[in-house]
Amino acid sequence: MPRNRRPAPVVILTGMDLVSGGPFTDWLGVRFDEADGDHVVVRWTADERMHQPVGIVHGGVHCSVVETLASVGAQLWLGEQGREGHVVGVNNSTDFFRAVSEGDLTSVATPVHRGRSQQVWLVETHDAERRLVARGQVRLQNLSA
Repeated sequence: MPRNRRPAPVVILTGMDLVSGGPFTDWLGVRFDEADGDHVVVRWTADERMHQPVGIVHGGVHCSVVETLASVGAQLWLGEQGREGHVVGVNNSTDFFRAVSEGDLTSVATPVHRGRSQQVWLVETHDAERRLVARGQVRLQNLSA
């Protein structure tokens, strides 16, 4: 990832801004570093609030981060194309490679396909040692205004 990319602007995104994406995103602790229609980068910290019974981050948390990033990137791209409307996730497939109990994580979303009616985004989450923790793909429907 190039280091000379500009920081994410604070933009209004369907009633949310990228400083605070709303109560659920706030609860996840997702902090947007970069966001545009080509990629989204966030940092977040895994902690005990997110644990499932065996003491690791619940898979649903990873799925939520994946869908959040894919939705933000897809919505920004749609707007950059001059199209009005919204995107909604219609499929989320997330794989888990490394159990995490706590620590800093970075998630990056990039588009796989951006079309007239649908988009597909890939999101990878790495730990502080740059090891792959989770990888998800989200298919989103582009809805007209």
